[in-house]
Amino acid sequence: MSEDPIDWLAAVTTRQDTDTAEEDVSLLRGSNQAQSRIVTDKKQTESILDEISSSPADSLEMLDLGSELHTYHPVQPHWFYCRRADAKDAWLPFSREDSQKLEEALKNAKEGQESIVATEGGRYDVRLSERLRYAVYWDQAPSEVQRCTWFYKGNDDPRYLPYPEPFSNRLEEAYMIAVTLGEWKRTLDFPTGETVILHNPKHIMQYQPIGLPDDWVGSPSDQTRPRTVKRGIENIAVEIPEGEPETVDHLVFMVHGIGPACDLRFRSIIQCVNDFRSAALGLLTAHCRTARAEGRVGRVEFLPVDWHSALHGDATGVDEAIQKITLPSISRLRHFTNDTLLDLFFYNSPTYCQTILDTVVTEINRLYSLFCSRHPGFHGEMSLVGHSLGSLILFDLLTNQKCSPVHTENHMSPKNATSDSSFQDEDDLEEAMCQIGLQSYIQILKKEDMDLDSLLLCSEKDLQGLGLPLGPRKKILELVRSRKIIKDCKAGMATFLTPIDSSGFMNQATVNHRQSFLRAQSTTSAVDYEYFDVGIGQLSIAVVNGQVSINYPQLSFHPHCFFAFGSPIGMFLTVRGLKRIDPEYSFPTCKGFFNIYHPFDPVAYRIEPMMVSNLDLEPMLIPHHKGRKRMHLELKDSLTRMSADLKNNVMGSLRTAWQSFTRFPVAALPTAEAAECTKSPTEVPVIQEPERMEESASPEGRDVKVGMLNGGRRIDYVLQETPIESFNEYLFAIQSHLCYWESEDTALLLLKEIYETLGVVFEQPPS
Repeated sequence: MSEDPIDWLAAVTTRQDTDTAEEDVSLLRGSNQAQSRIVTDKKQTESILDEISSSPADSLEMLDLGSELHTYHPVQPHWFYCRRADAKDAWLPFSREDSQKLEEALKNAKEGQESIVATEGGRYDVRLSERLRYAVYWDQAPSEVQRCTWFYKGNDDPRYLPYPEPFSNRLEEAYMIAVTLGEWKRTLDFPTGETVILHNPKHIMQYQPIGLPDDWVGSPSDQTRPRTVKRGIENIAVEIPEGEPETVDHLVFMVHGIGPACDLRFRSIIQCVNDFRSAALGLLTAHCRTARAEGRVGRVEFLPVDWHSALHGDATGVDEAIQKITLPSISRLRHFTNDTLLDLFFYNSPTYCQTILDTVVTEINRLYSLFCSRHPGFHGEMSLVGHSLGSLILFDLLTNQKCSPVHTENHMSPKNATSDSSFQDEDDLEEAMCQIGLQSYIQILKKEDMDLDSLLLCSEKDLQGLGLPLGPRKKILELVRSRKIIKDCKAGMATFLTPIDSSGFMNQATVNHRQSFLRAQSTTSAVDYEYFDVGIGQLSIAVVNGQVSINYPQLSFHPHCFFAFGSPIGMFLTVRGLKRIDPEYSFPTCKGFFNIYHPFDPVAYRIEPMMVSNLDLEPMLIPHHKGRKRMHLELKDSLTRMSADLKNNVMGSLRTAWQSFTRFPVAALPTAEAAECTKSPTEVPVIQEPERMEESASPEGRDVKVGMLNGGRRIDYVLQETPIESFNEYLFAIQSHLCYWESEDTALLLLKEIYETLGVVFEQPPS
């Protein structure tokens, strides 16, 4: 090879366009001296390019790009994953943090060893050697993963799609030669028939031969159209998601309602929960800027709980049995009914109700154990969310949980368990009676030589024979029941408290061992309506051969709060024959309960009227996430107030005129007795009526205590309808039942309740 730069560069430029990129690289590496002379003497290089240019346009193009001969930098890769949507493959970028983790793992990977990288908050694992992304918490087909550097876009597709990695590597090699040598107008051919021409750094096109099959082209007409080619993610319009904080402050399990789809787009519970999680993360970023900057706010993890698949799977055979008796007419409607509405009937069946309850609890406990094993530093609390029928399932489960010493923290050790106060026996009768507020009856029991052990053996008839009223008898019986549960749990707690291994993972035998213990504690007793005045769970009063037909499995933690979306709980309790909920009743293991609904939701029902029937309370209005009431609602309220004021003024003026016309003349300065006698009886209600109205109307009823189901706080919370929904509430009825998954107002209410106990004050974002 000639060492003269002119001869060498001429040899490079006269090569055929079919030369491969590998040959270019070897030629480039073998001419270091020539490249050095070209780079160090810019003027000489430009003159050389002028001499070898075939046309004035080429000369101008190379002169413009001569300054970039020494500015080549390797392309910055970004990792993408493929998601199938609407019968098309959509390539979505990882966050910058996840992409960087994948890139570092690839550089540090040892040959023959599999590198697994946790991404997207630990919900997906990427296996680098396979280039596949696997879901951790739910069943989902693995998706393809790519390290992307070059992208293309057709005329009919607004999105840029990544080239496969081998194709991108060939393009990058050709680009490196072109930039370093200033060799543009370069053609790169591929065995599959594609041709890429590098006109200049900002104008690179791909051409397809007519009639040649191509995996990337949708139709034959697209084959004749050139594609725009871009290098690097910074040159394409793509929204890179924000990374998620590593710290998880709270864990929420979300249970779906009837059917496999959760919204009008027929998306699964997994997709809907993903959207809800993203909305919650955005709200935390906007409303907790100060707390996040101080490191006091991480994120809330939301995990989906799917029970529909287990019910309609091959294990139960229910779909096959239903299909045999289904009429052939209107097949699509009947298929929809079998797949969705029949879930309500299944839950009212003792057989399938037990299947649903077991599936929900088993799945929640499995997710909880798996999450703790992957996040050993998690010390937050857990909450539950149920939509539609899912809320009723959770309500029945929470109502039938046992107030046992199952620890509410994540990693409970035997040492911690023995020090817990709930494990300590209180053998003193006086102390036990004082705890339930019945110290005035201690002397009655002592007269009969009763101690705590003998009290635990008493039945209601025994207590009635001692002359104890109904209320104290029920409290003592509840004490007896809870004491028996504690003793039973202590006997088997060593089984449940099997610690996880040093790696932070629980083996399957340990998980099965814990589940067996929890299920053993799930004995269900019949409901005592005299005390609770509320049904304790679905079919809890159904008795078969003297035994209750439903056994309620136990959760492996005590929930912080329960949120019901579009819930029919109130209707189901009423249909079960319950007229009211005792204001003193609360869930045995859950502190809070929020009933959230859209005003046009046809499936939603209220809870508070069943607890405080003597008060006409309006539900709490959920604020808009931007910190204001919707404009059309403010206008509606203003018009309502204006109409009321106008009506009161007109009626007041007419009433005053009539009273003046019918009133007898009186003296200018009458005596007190005369003034009292001449006062018209109709004057008193005229003066007192506005005062009574003002006293009875509490501002939003925020300070009204509605019972202990939510710790004395309000329970019913209503969303604000949008302006378009207010035009026709019937038209948007179905949509309103499915709106909660994308409702930022709903997500913000959950976040405020969750972080209230952590002392985090939410800020109003700038408008």
